[in-house]
Amino acid sequence: MKYYIIAGEASGDLHGSNLMRGIYAKDPEADIRFWGGALMDEVFHAHQDGLGMVQDYRDGAVMGFVEVALKARKLLAKVDRCKKDIFSWNPDAVILIDYPGFNFKIASFAKKAGYKVFYYIAPKVWASRENRLKKLRRDVDMLFIVFPFEIPYFEEKGIKTIYKGNPLIDAIDASPAMQKTRDSFLQEAGLGEAPYIALLPGSRSNELKYMIPRLAALADRLHADPVYREFHLIVAGAPARKEEDYRVLVEGRETFVHVLFGQTYAILRHAEAAVINSGTASLEAALIGTPQVVGYGVVSKISFLIGRTIIKTPFVSLGNLILGRSAFRELLQYYMTPENLETELRRLIEDKAYRTRMQADYAEIRTLLGGSGASEAVAGSMISLLKQA
Repeated sequence: MKYYIIAGEASGDLHGSNLMRGIYAKDPEADIRFWGGALMDEVFHAHQDGLGMVQDYRDGAVMGFVEVALKARKLLAKVDRCKKDIFSWNPDAVILIDYPGFNFKIASFAKKAGYKVFYYIAPKVWASRENRLKKLRRDVDMLFIVFPFEIPYFEEKGIKTIYKGNPLIDAIDASPAMQKTRDSFLQEAGLGEAPYIALLPGSRSNELKYMIPRLAALADRLHADPVYREFHLIVAGAPARKEEDYRVLVEGRETFVHVLFGQTYAILRHAEAAVINSGTASLEAALIGTPQVVGYGVVSKISFLIGRTIIKTPFVSLGNLILGRSAFRELLQYYMTPENLETELRRLIEDKAYRTRMQADYAEIRTLLGGSGASEAVAGSMISLLKQA
């Protein structure tokens, strides 16, 4: 069967790559065409010849209400291109992975055109924009969810769903980084033996604009403190970014601030603590076991004020949402200052009881997400539905 998959950011590329592995395992003759990134492309070339990737997600991902509006013309051109490509290729199913601003437009088109539409990784309508529920009912044949708290929510809203666990567990447990010792990681990375703090400032341009100046100030504060002078700060470079994107953070601090690409799980695993810009990375840190503080904000105050009026959840981080309480602190917008970050990092590193409580909460998060095998189970369910059609 033919599968057309659309992922629009780094987390979607990760989940898409694991889903593709599951599809190939369940349907060895699968023919896949996709919008995604390097991870999905790697899986494709391990199973098929030719060019499966239509569009690399790294070309122009944005966030924030104002920022998205400014990119609207480019986005609409991509939507039109995608519609034409789907129609030309004529798949058995269109599989949409998160990325709602783009994927809802494709869902509407695909459903009207008579294609089977599956949505994997539900848009966060439980946090904001519940008006999108109507689109899910109308344009999506099956919604595949990845968080247990979504089960009762979507049932109550009359949305058909399938829950098979969370694919991040498989991605993390299968990663070679989880077998790598601290010494071997540091040696391969060309770093010394000093303890370090992980910095994950996000992948979108607007996230970096907000986070990097604050992280630079944090780095200076820590390096000026005799207790933390020997600590290094390691930035997990996002797949969509380049060295130049972190120049402001590294310049003048080359002896103790470093950027590594393609090593996120290893960086998190061996860090004393981490500063993370929410998103999927905060849940990855929880599943890996890294003490963390989440820092989140947007450059545009208008975007922040709009978001604050419509977001309904008590937390922005997936780990805290899954647990239903605060496992780790979230410093949002005006509270996301270098001073507050330093205070929380010191507590994470120095307060053993605090770390122990956080690790216990992490274990509970992992238990709530369920066991392994989510990606292949989802792929199996999709194929079963297609065969029933």
